[in-house]
Parts: sequence; structure tokens; C-alpha cells
Amino acid sequence: MGIARLLAKGWVIFCLFAAAHALHIALISGVPLANSLGAIAICAGLFIAMGLLFVGGFGASAVHSITPLLERMKPHHLIPGFNEGVFAVFVILSFLNQAFVAPELINRGGAGGLENAIYFLVPGERALAAAMQACTLDGGRVYAAAFTWLLAIIYLASAASRLKLAAGLIRLEQGDRPQLLGPTLRAFLFGTAAVVGIQFLCVGSAYPWLNCSAFTDISGAVLIGLAPLMLAYLIVAALASLLASSPEK
Repeated sequence: MGIARLLAKGWVIFCLFAAAHALHIALISGVPLANSLGAIAICAGLFIAMGLLFVGGFGASAVHSITPLLERMKPHHLIPGFNEGVFAVFVILSFLNQAFVAPELINRGGAGGLENAIYFLVPGERALAAAMQACTLDGGRVYAAAFTWLLAIIYLASAASRLKLAAGLIRLEQGDRPQLLGPTLRAFLFGTAAVVGIQFLCVGSAYPWLNCSAFTDISGAVLIGLAPLMLAYLIVAALASLLASSPEK
């Protein structure tokens, strides 16, 4: 997993997730679908194109190859792997739960049980609950965060069982397309970003910095419903790159 590809996937998912929440917020605010869908789609498309332009430039400069990009692009590159498919499904489930299910399950027993379990496992859930209490906000946000953390833990456990396969694919890719950043340096960069993400999200250091208004708009929705899953994906990428940097046995 190269840095450019990871950034491209993460940016596209981030933009689509934020656009979905923007559309949901517009609809529940009474804005007609015909008036909101076009504007949000155009903004999301422009942001995606802008990000892919920068990421593509970085990726092209990092690959030591004289083969044109279109010749290097194969049909199977467009087909997501098993981990990517599971991740996409979990992102969709997180959005659906966050937008439609969580607000209706605030006072249900099952929701409280899941919240208590994640409250015990993830310190960041406690920090989020404290921030919600200080802001007199909830609206299902604590439950939505607990559900997302559950999906992130399941994804991390599932992907960890296939780390050797992922590392082998990275070695094959490195042999076919040598890159400026080898697996060792990529593992260091991914690992550093993962440690920062763990501190901010899993430990919960980011929540006290946010104003109460941040939890009521798109930024809060992305932080609660997408960030834990992206952190899990980043951890898997770091572990796979680290394993690929070790001598093959």
C-alpha cells in the first residue's frame, strides 16, 4: 500500500462521507432535494478532483518508472480487495446508523449496553461522553461513536488475520514498481500517523479542543462516524508495511 494510494482512497471516502452528511443535514433542515443535491455533488466532485490531483502528482513523482500512467493502470487495480470491500461496507453502515438509527436509540437498553462496553475499552468514548455532557448534547452521538468503534475493532481484527497476504502484495508491488519510499519508511510514516490518531481519537485528546458547535455540523459527524474506521485502516497499513519491510521467510 503506497502512500499516494492510501491518501487517494482516504480522501475520496472522506469527501463522500462528508457529502452524504451534508445532504442529510440539508434534508432534515427542510431544503428540497432538488436544490441541495446538485450543489453538494458539485462541491464534493471538486474537492475529490482537487485532492486526487495533488495525490496523483505525488504518486507519479515517487515511482521510478518511465512507463506511462495509463499503461501501468490495469483493470484489476480498480477492483477493491477484501479489506477495502469490508471497509467500504462498514463506512456505509456507520453512516446509516449515525444518520437514521442512533437518534432513535438514545434511551434503549441495547444502545446503553454497547456504549458501556466501548466506554470500558476506549478511553476516547469517555472523553466524548464528557464533552457531550458539558455541551448538553447527545442526539445519539455517543451511541453512534460506540457503534463506529465497534466496527473499527471488528475491521482491525479481520484485517490483522491477513497481514501476511497484504505484506506479500506490497513486496510484489515494490518489485514491479520501485518507489522512492520503501516499506520501512512507509511503515514509519504510517506508524507515526497512527500513534497521533490513537492519541487524538482512542485516548480522546482531540475532543476537549473542540467547541460545542463542532459536534453539531459535518466536522463532528465525520469525527464520530468515520475517523475511528480510518484510524483502523491506517493501523493495518502500518503493520502490513512493517511486515513487508522484514526479510521474507
